[in-house]
Amino acid sequence: MNDFINISDLSKNELRAIIDGAKKRKSERGEKPNSQPDADQPIQGKTMIMFFAKPSTRTRISFDLAVKQLGGSSIILNQDEIHYGKGDETIKDTAKVLSQYADILMIRTDSHKDINEFKKYLEIPIINGLTNLSHPCQIMSDILTFEESKGSIEGKTIAWLGDGNNVVNSFIEAATKFEFEIRIACPKKYQPDKKIVETAKKNNCKLLITEDPYKAAKDADCVMTDKWISMSDKGDKKKKKKILKKYQVNKKIMKSAKSDAIFMHCLPASREEEVTSEVMDGKQSVVWLQAFNRIHAQKSIIEWCMK
Repeated sequence: MNDFINISDLSKNELRAIIDGAKKRKSERGEKPNSQPDADQPIQGKTMIMFFAKPSTRTRISFDLAVKQLGGSSIILNQDEIHYGKGDETIKDTAKVLSQYADILMIRTDSHKDINEFKKYLEIPIINGLTNLSHPCQIMSDILTFEESKGSIEGKTIAWLGDGNNVVNSFIEAATKFEFEIRIACPKKYQPDKKIVETAKKNNCKLLITEDPYKAAKDADCVMTDKWISMSDKGDKKKKKKILKKYQVNKKIMKSAKSDAIFMHCLPASREEEVTSEVMDGKQSVVWLQAFNRIHAQKSIIEWCMK
């Protein structure tokens, strides 16, 4: 039994095994309809419970399909359907009950602290489906997509432009493990988590944080961004958008990257804000493959967790 909470918790070999497992299963499925299970159905008879304290499109649908393709079943619960988050039941008590009802739990919530609290009391594996600090499942899909498009990510350069949010926090951890360079262009006010940055530097991660988007994008193999306004943002949204305006990924930025560079975005996107439609719908964009690969990356994560 394994938990999947942070990229940094896993070894390089474990992470590589998950990526390679995703590639193998995807290849073996061929053109099967999404509703059809894999031939071996490795988790047949098993149940995943999913908690969503935050809205979700891709995470919810891709995890549901992932479980079903592996032969299992899922129970999906939103914030208003459960006691978690209302203060009338402890996480310990909830975890004890869930351990009897299911074989694996996935949670999408604001609080990273809550994920770790669940881990303490659960007797089943837990997967972090997104917190205010990290989004490790997304990063595994991104690496799968990069390698399908460009080959091994080791030694390559990823440029991130915009908000230093939970996604880029997980990407920094991945850069250390998979040994690629990550360049982050963002304002000082919106830099990634300090502890994650400090740990990465101690582990000799090839990491650059700059306020210059062109310095980050220069000769990059991939340019990435995300929404400027996250679901958990409570500050002045108009002010934040104004500060981040110069970090928009547009045709000019993409010309700074390598001629065969790809563009990725974890979605949903606010077109003409963090990215132009010209880039989003252009030949260098792999955003739709990236979204589809959530299914395959998460199938491999689930399998690894349930070993």
